[in-house]
Amino acid sequence: MKLTDRSKVVSNKKMTFGERLYIPAVLKGMGITMRHAAKSVFGDGVATIQYPEEVRPRVKVWRGLHVLKRDDEGRERCTACGLCAVICPAEAITMTAAERTKDEMDLYREEKYASVYEINMLRCIFCGLCEEACPKSAIYLTDRLVPVEENRGSFVYGKDKLVEKINERIDVSERQTELQRESLEKKSLK
Repeated sequence: MKLTDRSKVVSNKKMTFGERLYIPAVLKGMGITMRHAAKSVFGDGVATIQYPEEVRPRVKVWRGLHVLKRDDEGRERCTACGLCAVICPAEAITMTAAERTKDEMDLYREEKYASVYEINMLRCIFCGLCEEACPKSAIYLTDRLVPVEENRGSFVYGKDKLVEKINERIDVSERQTELQRESLEKKSLK
């Protein structure tokens, strides 16, 4: 039984002496390398950029550093439901839930909040499933690069690095789906 029409006939013909030496293939590869080298030295085909001064343009849907968003009143949106941690294929997200007290009404918008929220950036594959799974639109992947660190422990980002600062809000409107935009507009109209 054939499932597709993409089957190929494989031939087991004997390789010639030149093919067994791989000399034509090596020379062909060296020719391509030399053409690229000559183009970058003598032509306008320079492929390198001066990184700190120049930044290579990225597409709008590029996924970079995570951010835990705040609502319009400055309260954290995350309710520690754990959906982002469950859906994460790399198991990079860990969290601990806690109950909000009366003193913390202005810090968290729901009864439950994430007292500990950590993302292991070395393990994260930046797939974006966490932002799709979040029912409160609390986590987003921004267009920022993950900073360079010197030891492995520094790549475990806690709430101190993930929660956006009140006076430095991060625009994620390009990352939001139409459904998220509509729900946020309805909440702002109330």
